[in-house]
Amino acid sequence: MQAWGEAQNASEIMMLADGDASFTKALGLEMDTATFGGVRSQRYAMVIENGVVTQLNVEEPKQFEASKAETILAVL
Repeated sequence: MQAWGEAQNASEIMMLADGDASFTKALGLEMDTATFGGVRSQRYAMVIENGVVTQLNVEEPKQFEASKAETILAVL
């Protein structure tokens, strides 16, 4: 995550790996995909300002509207 963040010039963004889904489970945003990877994260976008979640957009299954860049940029 660190190398990818550096390659993308993501200096103002925290890059977070969640290999065991512990962060995802703490948020209550896990889903069980069974044979397609097991426990995975739902698709979502979160805006955090000074450690406080100010926006959480969780996608409906097979959708890509609530978490797309244009939607999030509109709330910033």
